[in-house]
Amino acid sequence: MSVEKFQVDQEELEKSIQLHIRGELDLAAALTFRHALEAVVHRTDKALILDVGELTYIDSTGIGIVVSALKIRDELKAPFAVRHIPSGIKRLFDLTGISGFLNEGIEGTA
Repeated sequence: MSVEKFQVDQEELEKSIQLHIRGELDLAAALTFRHALEAVVHRTDKALILDVGELTYIDSTGIGIVVSALKIRDELKAPFAVRHIPSGIKRLFDLTGISGFLNEGIEGTA
């Protein structure tokens, strides 16, 4: 069984900051993910988009970090979305109850 190394790439567009997340987001990768989010989560000049299309696994630590970012963005009244959620991760988000709080797209954020 091959473990995909966790990676976060940041892309800044005209109206959004996109974090492209790849691999397995578990306790070992949590600090890397947290640092990537902390660098941009308080910026209200652009929408913050998490593109998780290449995320293969997320544990409770990773979910907690996503929820923390969601709360911060909500308090700041700043746009936040999670895009391209793989079906297995979507089921996990559904089971944990956070799917209803995640916007899966923001129009005009290219």
